[in-house]
Amino acid sequence: MSFYIRTEQTGDVAVLQCAGRIVRAQALSLLKGTVTGLSQMRVVVLDLSEVEMVDGGGLGLLVYLRNWACAKDIQLKLVNPSRLVRKTFELTRLTSVLHISSVEDVIQIFCRGDRAIENVAGAVA
Repeated sequence: MSFYIRTEQTGDVAVLQCAGRIVRAQALSLLKGTVTGLSQMRVVVLDLSEVEMVDGGGLGLLVYLRNWACAKDIQLKLVNPSRLVRKTFELTRLTSVLHISSVEDVIQIFCRGDRAIENVAGAVA
């Protein structure tokens, strides 16, 4: 199975639904280019529920993207990893570096963004 990403944006939050294997140069390049192309976002959510496998290169890229996001003051959230991907994070002890957010965390991000928009709209009116 090849790797693909479906992107949805709402305000300053982008959700990337990833599917396939993050294991080869083409997949790594696609993921890196997609995430780093979102430098104006406040939050980037990587939904890993349909990712079948992540190899060493993929793990390295996820760490790179975490560091890139921190430098850009962007919250990078990894959510809903498949069982095998979660196990890979645990075996490599990257769970302390690549924090896995809950779906509830992501919902709160969207709620905070909506409230901020409503507050600004109310202040302007």
